[in-house]
Amino acid sequence: MSNYAVRRFKDRLFFFLGIACIVLAVLPLGSILLEVIVKGLPTLSLNFLTTVPGPGGANVGGIGPAIQGSLILIGLTSLIGIPLGVLSGIYLAEYGDAPYARVMRSLNDVLTEFPSIVVGLTVFLVVVLKVSGSVGLGFSPLSGAIALSFILIPIVARTAEEAIKLVPNALREASMALGVRKWRTTLSIVLSVAKAGLVTGILLAVARVAGETAPLILTVLGNTHFFEGFNEPLAALPLQIYQDALSADPGIQARAWGAALILILVVLSLNIVVRLATRGRMGNSGRK
Repeated sequence: MSNYAVRRFKDRLFFFLGIACIVLAVLPLGSILLEVIVKGLPTLSLNFLTTVPGPGGANVGGIGPAIQGSLILIGLTSLIGIPLGVLSGIYLAEYGDAPYARVMRSLNDVLTEFPSIVVGLTVFLVVVLKVSGSVGLGFSPLSGAIALSFILIPIVARTAEEAIKLVPNALREASMALGVRKWRTTLSIVLSVAKAGLVTGILLAVARVAGETAPLILTVLGNTHFFEGFNEPLAALPLQIYQDALSADPGIQARAWGAALILILVVLSLNIVVRLATRGRMGNSGRK
């Protein structure tokens, strides 16, 4: 009985320690969300969401161009980075023992931990400015998307690799035993089963790049107007928040809180929409 009592005490002790760790991890996140909601919610209005930023004082304007710019950057970055990241993950998972795959995995791990400001500076020097006499893209949405892609690709590649590795080898062997080629097995069977993990990894990567500020300062520069072209500076919510937070004007600071709340809602909305769009298909692929 004494041994049982000791084991029961240890079980309860570690249970409550686990609960305490969860609470300690959630408290900072909850406090940040509460602070953003309390200070950002009063600024929200249709005018705030659709107009251009004002100079300050009584006319602080809105964040319409920043919302539009962030959506454009997320779209361009996803268009560039998601296919490359998924293909990299497939290669690392299916051919991970090859020498090139081991080197690629090491580089991918290094790039995952790379400071975003260094990525932005590199793209600024290579893409934005003139290189070897050729004309760079300048401050533009394309430059920003390229910078954000270097942050998104390693995250997608890593999560895609882990999701594909979880697919049972029996499925691959059964498909190839029927005469199906390896590439067709990977596309038709493996990716279908790993779809839930792939979607989760993509959403995490998009959420990460949606809030990046440092690379955008050096690549898209920022703007107070709506989209003017793929070769012109572009507004974005992280840049709007960064610039407004530095202001001493209380109205502009309130605009920064409102922009922060909208950024959170944009990322949350993207997650919900993708989950709803792929829920039925992921369930069907799992049953198959």
